[in-house]
Amino acid sequence: MTGPAGKHALVTGGGSGVGAAIALALADAGARVTIAGRRPEPLAAVASGRPDIRTAIGDVTSPDAMRAIFDGATAEWGPPEIVVANAGAAESRPFLKTDAAAFRAALDVNLTGVFATWQAGLAPMLAAGWGRLIAIASTAGLKGYAYVSGYCAAKHGVIGLTRALALETARSGVTVNAICPGYTRTPMLERSIETIIAKTGRSRAEAEASLVASNPQRRFIEPAEIADTVLWLCGAGAASVTGQAISISGGEV
Repeated sequence: MTGPAGKHALVTGGGSGVGAAIALALADAGARVTIAGRRPEPLAAVASGRPDIRTAIGDVTSPDAMRAIFDGATAEWGPPEIVVANAGAAESRPFLKTDAAAFRAALDVNLTGVFATWQAGLAPMLAAGWGRLIAIASTAGLKGYAYVSGYCAAKHGVIGLTRALALETARSGVTVNAICPGYTRTPMLERSIETIIAKTGRSRAEAEASLVASNPQRRFIEPAEIADTVLWLCGAGAASVTGQAISISGGEV
């Protein structure tokens, strides 16, 4: 059986933005979905009225916490066959004002979080002979952006991890891919816009224009576009797609 219907999917950072869009799209396509995150309230809001979506609380930067999340999910609905490592965070500051703790924090949530999520989910997929490991990376994993050096370093690391693990699992029935969106309409984007306004005094329209300018289509990416790519990667038509960094960026990269 291919595609998400009838399968158990686990999505980290599933309480808002891209993660919520992915979780709802998978559930609408017939999957049972576990959404994980640190804050119970947003997770509960996504899962409200959806018997096909359950919630789990934990920190993706902790391998022990991720193993506990997967253990609980497996006890409820069996091992997740689709695992989407979506949780992430970005903080903007000049390189010389980025201390070691801030750099380490960027690596922890954006790179170690993917490692811990995938490592907790891979073994049952190998045993079953089918699985989908998907990371929501960023165009920041394919090019540089000023003032987010830690975030760029972490997302580049996710691409390397994706390519390496795809080779290890190439003959197993498990595919490993990263999706690399440009600026996307999410709460994270909203915080970036507010930061630009606060630091530069620009209007909201000017702040948005400064970000959207990097997209040749001159628009922000919608979460639904990323969710649709996840669904495609879970389908039969993507069985040979592995080790890829799929740019969703209007031609930016």
